[in-house]
Amino acid sequence: MQFRPLRALLAGLTAAMTLAAMPAQAFDTKARAAYVVDITTDTAILAKDADTPLPPASMSKLMTLYVTFEAIRDGRLRLDEELPVSQHAMDYGGSTMFLDTTDRVKVSDLIQGIIVLSGNDACAVLAEALSPDGTEAGFARYMTQRAQQMGMTNSTFANSNGWPDPMQRMSMRDLALLATHIIEDFPEFYEYFAEREFAFDGRAPDNVYNRNPLLSMGIGADGLKTGHTQEAGYGLVGSAVDELSGRRIVFVYSGLDSTQARAEEGRSIVNWAFRQFKQSTLIEAGEVLETRLPVHEGSLPDVGLTVTEDLTTLVPVLSAQGIPSEVVFNGPVKAPVAAGQELGELILRPEGLPEKRVKLIAAEAVPHGGFKARVQSAARYLLRRMNEDAPEAAS
Repeated sequence: MQFRPLRALLAGLTAAMTLAAMPAQAFDTKARAAYVVDITTDTAILAKDADTPLPPASMSKLMTLYVTFEAIRDGRLRLDEELPVSQHAMDYGGSTMFLDTTDRVKVSDLIQGIIVLSGNDACAVLAEALSPDGTEAGFARYMTQRAQQMGMTNSTFANSNGWPDPMQRMSMRDLALLATHIIEDFPEFYEYFAEREFAFDGRAPDNVYNRNPLLSMGIGADGLKTGHTQEAGYGLVGSAVDELSGRRIVFVYSGLDSTQARAEEGRSIVNWAFRQFKQSTLIEAGEVLETRLPVHEGSLPDVGLTVTEDLTTLVPVLSAQGIPSEVVFNGPVKAPVAAGQELGELILRPEGLPEKRVKLIAAEAVPHGGFKARVQSAARYLLRRMNEDAPEAAS
């Protein structure tokens, strides 16, 4: 494995790379734990205790909704299907739709009741309908298994609605991953999350408004779910789109001490994420980098490098220098080289952001050059070794 600085290998990118350098001012979140990701460029821009399993409160209802959406997509449940309400579901306190055992409720109403009204009883109704054994506990075990399959390795569930339980735990990163899946896998259902009011059957005039304070702020927020218990504090799983750039972010935070603090934190996160970063295309697909990789025994002495798709990434707005970067490739590169052959990776390490790795491929084919090419390659190798071993002149 060989490592080459971009100063030598990617000289042609100097102008493009100056689009980013100085780190954006880190966001000083007041939350106990938080995670913010720009899903347009798949870039995490804030992580604070992001992998710590914490009580998620009603934010865990998103997992119940995701499993419900899957069941509808797979034909195991219909939006117009009416489900019975058990005594167990009816007995839930906290935020409810005030369901009772005489009800049969449409799945579409239950979904809205969970998203807008945060109905604990609605979650239990869906859980019992979809559970492998007909119980909410069985559904919680299924939720845990499904979460693990989706990569949410710091999530376990004891119930469908976030009712306090030592086994009900999710990390901020897991919640962000779940929110991203909902947005991308089920766009047809995501519009529910922007609804601000749902008056189910006129039963609860004091519980008809969506608890998400960001929906009415005019900041591009269109979801997803708030949560609160005494143990968890006040939290929120949110998403917003910047109307100017079209960028979408997902953000999760927990452990605040009031509804006001929760609202202010969300507004601040959205403003910071959209104002302190910008999306930039550093290399276009097929664009050949100026400096080429040497090829041993080839009909050409070197090969051009390019990328298969546009290299678009998130960079801090305040820019002064080039992004610290390097190319990693398996070497030496020997002929024949096929056009499109993967030759290595370009690694970008922007200040204050995670590194980004992009595959580099051969821009053209380089056939084997025969005996003459072998001699020339050997000569170039010896000359390079002599230059490397030569002592520096005294200054």
